[in-house]
Amino acid sequence: MSQKLQDDAALLAAQLLARRWLPRSHALVKRALIDDELWAALGERLAAVGLRVVDNLYADHISVAMLRSAESAVFGETGLAANNNLDLPRDGVALLVVLWSLIVLPKRQRQVARADAVEAGQGEMFATDKPLPLASSVAPSVSYRSLLADFGNQLGKKLRIDSNLKLLERHGFILRRGEDIAEGPLLDLMLDYDLLAPRILDGALADVLGRTTDAVAGAETKAVIDKRREPEPEEETPEAVIEERAHQEEQDEGPA
Repeated sequence: MSQKLQDDAALLAAQLLARRWLPRSHALVKRALIDDELWAALGERLAAVGLRVVDNLYADHISVAMLRSAESAVFGETGLAANNNLDLPRDGVALLVVLWSLIVLPKRQRQVARADAVEAGQGEMFATDKPLPLASSVAPSVSYRSLLADFGNQLGKKLRIDSNLKLLERHGFILRRGEDIAEGPLLDLMLDYDLLAPRILDGALADVLGRTTDAVAGAETKAVIDKRREPEPEEETPEAVIEERAHQEEQDEGPA
């Protein structure tokens, strides 16, 4: 491995540690995402201090997190048993889950749908190429007023929600844009979609989310929930197919 590659890996690791996240459009990040050697060198640099790269194809940023092997040594048994290691209060964690559901669930649905549409338009020649739209271009924002109206009683009313929104913004989970709450750099990186989405969509929170009054995020989240609950079409057994064909042939032949 060349010295230049090692230096670039060190520089990228240093920037990640200093800034906590970097956009995928960052020059070194873009290069690392397509250069296996640079990506491996970055991983080695971070692993040497108990860290790993956090990357998600559906997110616009990359970040760093602690290796599992280092967590117990750093946080101890008490820290590992806690629901988070950012000192977020319980109602702050609940608010984070609600915002993740209203933003990330419909965003992921949009990204997959648009990628499938692009693939269908490309034809068989480029069928394996499914570019995803940028998260920032498809992630819905959540209305602050709707959030207060729909979840104020459960999340501690205005004072607690305002306090927790500041915490979530400080940690990079959300962005505030006037009266709207948008996806932050870490919202789709630090929460495991594969683990969290089924628990929300198949749990009691889905019913609560389905009643939100948010015109955009709420409506799209409800659509995701409704789609999840649609019964799957039954697969026909070979015996049923044969029986159906025989019945069709009898009808085609008509009475003897």
